[in-house]
Amino acid sequence: MSDAVLFDARADGVAVITLNRPDTRNALSLEIREGLFAAWERFERDDDLRIAILTGAGDKAFCAGGDLKEMVDRGLKVPPRDMFPLPYDTVELSKPTIAAVNGVAFAGGWMIAQACDLCVAATSAKFAVTEVRVGRSSPWAAPLIHMIPQRIMMEILLTGKPITAQRAYEIGLVNRLAEPGAVLDCALELAAEVLAGAPLSVRAARETVMLSTEMGRSAALQAARHASEYCYNSLDAQEGPRAFAEKREPRWQGR
Repeated sequence: MSDAVLFDARADGVAVITLNRPDTRNALSLEIREGLFAAWERFERDDDLRIAILTGAGDKAFCAGGDLKEMVDRGLKVPPRDMFPLPYDTVELSKPTIAAVNGVAFAGGWMIAQACDLCVAATSAKFAVTEVRVGRSSPWAAPLIHMIPQRIMMEILLTGKPITAQRAYEIGLVNRLAEPGAVLDCALELAAEVLAGAPLSVRAARETVMLSTEMGRSAALQAARHASEYCYNSLDAQEGPRAFAEKREPRWQGR
């Protein structure tokens, strides 16, 4: 792994991925992008890791967005489809992810936080889709309509003005707020709550949510039933009720 992106594989099944260029506000430079691609691949391939937390080094920025100087130097027009490492889009992942936003998340920073399944933010953090202010566009923001109301999304994209972490929490973009300096701890607490569930149940639950955002009611129900069959037929599906009946903690095997 490059030191531009740090990877901490914890014994509890959590991978902590850290953008490590605080001097450039963790902007999505080539080295950051390459490091992120490698980190997500490492996370997906490691069966001992069940959930990942993405955060930024320093206390000022989670990620300030794309590297504008690089865009100027290369005369970037339409970004290549695979330019940015986005979970569940340009990066294939089957496990849940949490964005731990420790500072500003502007443009591409908002983009990678939005791509994660869950989001924890410092009360001092700010979010903005600033593309209209630099003549760029934000097609990546399209899925945002499944997270926040249309008129709020319209204002955010049309004005490019930042919103506070509190406002992001109020509109449903952020799951939990934490005091500055405690964002990673808050994200780890949330990860532990996810990890307490049976692995196959968590995976089926995530698939159900994503199917529901992409299909109508009937199609989503049918697809979700299919996605849940492996979970229902697993050993864990027997272990859970048995542990409850025996008044003990379940011993999940993930099969």
